[in-house]
Amino acid sequence: MSMGRLFVLCSLLLTLLTPQALASDLLARADTRLPFPHSSDIDQLPSITKVLVQKGERSLQLLSGEQVIRQYRISLGDNPQGHKLYEGDSRTPEGEYSLDWRNAGSSFYKSIHISYPSAKDREMAENWGLNPGGSIMIHGLPNGTDDDFAFAFFGLDWTDGCIAVSNQEIDEIWQLVSDGTPIEILP
Repeated sequence: MSMGRLFVLCSLLLTLLTPQALASDLLARADTRLPFPHSSDIDQLPSITKVLVQKGERSLQLLSGEQVIRQYRISLGDNPQGHKLYEGDSRTPEGEYSLDWRNAGSSFYKSIHISYPSAKDREMAENWGLNPGGSIMIHGLPNGTDDDFAFAFFGLDWTDGCIAVSNQEIDEIWQLVSDGTPIEILP
């Protein structure tokens, strides 16, 4: 087959792929190990004392003491393995931080800031001559995401190093977690 015919055939196939077919491909790659939580009993839940993120498990847990109160499936950056080293590496930091402020008007549906970079993170990046970055958040989906296509984000790593959940889940986390709550991010 000539290169011209191959190009025409590939172009034709790409135009035949509908958004639903592309979304089906994304869904097929999505990790659905963790169920979505329900927010019906929020008022009866104990105070959250810690947030625990397990990057390898794609899990964010809200803890009261040692008890897991809520668990969420998360999305991370495009390059999720390893500790964040510099701005633009698409990694989520690892270590102990705190949730220190929130933004109801962010580019994503609500966001809660993680206190990265620490003094150690800054020093490590500076030793390499790099900027450690910042603005690492727990957030919902990008603003303007149509509800019909929101499922395409779940279970995929698509952020620039943040921790993403659904809009319903960030609403729940927003209600349950206070500013100053410690967060531990594990590999």
